Amino acid sequence: MVWLLPRLLLTLLAMAAGALLGDRLGLRLGHERLGWLVGAAIGVSAAFAVDALRVARLMRWLRSTSPEATAPRSPGFWGELGYRLERSLRARDRALAAERQRLDDFLSAIEASPNGVMLLDDQDRIGWCNRAAALQLGLDARRDEGQAVTNLVRAPAFVQHLQHADWQQPVTVVVRGGEATLQLILRGYGKGQKLVLTQDVTERLRSEAMRRDFVANVSHEIRTPLTVLAGFVETMQSLPLSAAERGRVLTLMSEQTGRMQALVSDLLTLAQLEGSPLPPTDSLAPLGKLLQRALADGQTLSGGRHQWLPPEPALTDSWTERVAIAGRESELLSAVQNLVTNAVRYTPTGGQIGLVARLRDDAGLVIEVHDNGPGIAREHLARLTERFYRVDPSRARETGGTGLGLSIVKHVMQRHGGELDIESMPGKGSRFRLVLPAARVVRPDAVAAGDQSAPRAKTSVHS
Repeated sequence: MVWLLPRLLLTLLAMAAGALLGDRLGLRLGHERLGWLVGAAIGVSAAFAVDALRVARLMRWLRSTSPEATAPRSPGFWGELGYRLERSLRARDRALAAERQRLDDFLSAIEASPNGVMLLDDQDRIGWCNRAAALQLGLDARRDEGQAVTNLVRAPAFVQHLQHADWQQPVTVVVRGGEATLQLILRGYGKGQKLVLTQDVTERLRSEAMRRDFVANVSHEIRTPLTVLAGFVETMQSLPLSAAERGRVLTLMSEQTGRMQALVSDLLTLAQLEGSPLPPTDSLAPLGKLLQRALADGQTLSGGRHQWLPPEPALTDSWTERVAIAGRESELLSAVQNLVTNAVRYTPTGGQIGLVARLRDDAGLVIEVHDNGPGIAREHLARLTERFYRVDPSRARETGGTGLGLSIVKHVMQRHGGELDIESMPGKGSRFRLVLPAARVVRPDAVAAGDQSAPRAKTSVHS
């Protein structure tokens, strides 16, 4: 109330000045009371004029669009009113700025979410959506704002779910021409508004399908030899067999047992590759030793039925003895052995099999296993590394393959930063290449400087 006293004093002072002026005017007019009335009116008018001027300045400030402008600093009531209005407006501006910042932070957090968020009004029109929702649903976040969502997302399951009004369970829809599968969750809020949460579950569904197929394939692969073994055991228990028949049955049982052991061994190898840390770079696998062991195993499995190119002496005391691979030797040997074993199994008797290594121009390394077997059609090449995938299932069972060998090779290469490259044509044989980066190849200075005895491969390997 500090503004009240100056205002009263100003009013009294104006009235006193008016009364004095009216008294003099009354003496001249000869009418004392009339003079006082006129004087008082003049005093009140002067006080009103001052107030009007201060009000005009205050109103001009209130209408000002500049946020930096300050209220008029007048004494008395209007100055106090202007100050309090200014303080209130500044507090409101600070509160709005803080709320706007919180809203921006909230929207930024939603934008950073890998899941989609979309807001619909009571007419199912898009009010706002983040980038993830726009990408997953094929929308334009700005252009499509205000559009009916059912005109843009026309999946029947979503439209029916949106109109059903019972949103306790999520709905799964296929979008982008079947390329992606989304799970949508709807929740109501406000006055008929809706919140739509989207999640891309394509990879999860694919992984679940792969896991189901894997379990089914493993069960099938193990059940087949188990059925054979059970049949042979029942035969031996219920029928009198001659020594020759018994020996034949035991041989077949041994083969089926070996098949199950190979399958379990490959499964354990895959599990170990997927669950163990990456191979260290300070552990070295000598290239020459690796090739010689794989070659010896392949020749033993071949039993003289194939011609090997180049012959074994070409890998002895050569440049390969002076090169090593940084990584886990057991994994690298398993990869090369799998390729050699496949070549032996699928190459007809009398065919040719080759095991060679070459340095690349980019300091990398290529280990190649080639044969002149039946070859593989182009449509099968992309799926060869899938678990249990076989070009000819009946032939694979005859040769004793588990269908996991190339999956193991692929995992080994990925863990060592390399890749498996396959080139094949029906009737012209196959070439399987292990391409290792320069970071995994350890070479002495003599070889690195250009040893002429080391074969060279082109930097790019065609698939």
